[in-house]
Amino acid sequence: MSGADSWEKQVAAIADNVRRRVLELTIEKKGCYLSQTLSSADILATLYAKVLRLGPSQAPMIPPRFPGVPGQAGAEYGFGAAYNGPQGDGFDRLLISPAHYAVAIYATLIEVGRMAPESLSLFNTDGSTLEMIGAEHSPGFELTTGSFGQAISQAGGIAMARKRRNEKGRVFVFMSDGELEEGQTWEAIQALAFHKIDNVVVVVDVNGQQVDGLTKEVMNIEPIDARIEGFGGIAVRVDGHNLGEIESAINNTSHDGRPLFVLAYTNTAQGVPLLDERKPHLHYVRFADETEEATYKQFLADWERRAS
Repeated sequence: MSGADSWEKQVAAIADNVRRRVLELTIEKKGCYLSQTLSSADILATLYAKVLRLGPSQAPMIPPRFPGVPGQAGAEYGFGAAYNGPQGDGFDRLLISPAHYAVAIYATLIEVGRMAPESLSLFNTDGSTLEMIGAEHSPGFELTTGSFGQAISQAGGIAMARKRRNEKGRVFVFMSDGELEEGQTWEAIQALAFHKIDNVVVVVDVNGQQVDGLTKEVMNIEPIDARIEGFGGIAVRVDGHNLGEIESAINNTSHDGRPLFVLAYTNTAQGVPLLDERKPHLHYVRFADETEEATYKQFLADWERRAS
């Protein structure tokens, strides 16, 4: 894509479609991780459609069924990273840390042409790799990140190995701000800085919420930027719904010898203001009754009419 207006308009359309797809799925499935999708759609669309250097997908457009745990047939075991293309020299890697953002990843893969739209019908069904909580076999996921906060440590190992092999290509980590409550996260930042692993870029969805409510009320993590820099990283705050700010922070921030953290401040009701009245309890959205569900169905119908 060439030209600021051109690429930003295209990426904004991708993000808008991601939100609409997941709202539709939330209605169909009677619940979903909707708010995380609304807050992160602009970030993920910018990564996939503008920032990441990825080769063509090496996975089928309709994801295969879960093959079972790795074993003697390990060579045929399906890994979700294949949807991000080859992992060799010159290509970027993307690790998804908050596994409950899986539906946002799936919808983004569809919108950038790496997965078929009909694949979402498999979401959270028995035997499907499109699990509600993503794992290494889920489309777009390279690793199972275990307890939240572990992907940044895994990224450090991958990035160090790539530096020693003189491989070009960055290792990206997409995180949620709730993971900054985890002690392991801070140990990882310290280790990245100590070993001068500067081919790691961490993009954080700072939406201010976690399962029990607002992060500032459950376990305050601010000022995030000052804390990260205290542990040796470089931190840049951006509007998580401003595509240009996200892209510029990633590509134009000097961070030689230190990992880069882009703190993208977002709104958990972005695009669906109906959710504002539910704040701050938005971790998993399900409808209270048929009346509320009907309100969201009408909102979606109006949205689709405007988009057509």
